[in-house]
Amino acid sequence: MKASRIYCLLGFLSLFNFAAVQAQQATGATEKAVAALEEQWLKGQKTNDPALVAPLLADKYVYTSEDGKVMNKAQSLADAKATKYTSADYENVQVTVTGDTAIAIGGGRFKGTDSSGKPMDSHVRFTDTWVKMPDGKWQCVATHSSTIKM
Repeated sequence: MKASRIYCLLGFLSLFNFAAVQAQQATGATEKAVAALEEQWLKGQKTNDPALVAPLLADKYVYTSEDGKVMNKAQSLADAKATKYTSADYENVQVTVTGDTAIAIGGGRFKGTDSSGKPMDSHVRFTDTWVKMPDGKWQCVATHSSTIKM
């Protein structure tokens, strides 16, 4: 009787360990998937093509810029269309996943002209909040940017 309990306990622990490993692998895959979406976003900036960014943003997306301006999805895409990048690069992008939410943080260096036509040379830190939608796609629901002053 004692041996069967031990085998049962070992079986349970093995199953638990397997589930934990599967969860870690799934989280790693999700981190990579969200990082790839961040790369798609960067490509949209580098090529001045907001159409690459549009499907990444949830319908109720909210952006808070480094100057404190708050924009919804339509406003953000219009701003992106009017902004012309001569260079755009991300640095140190890291993705953390918790359930159906992922947080991407990183830095960005951007040059060109902003949406009002003024020269732009900015260095920012951003936080993007991604949510796995009911259809299984990941979309960004919120972005916050802060100017890096050094």
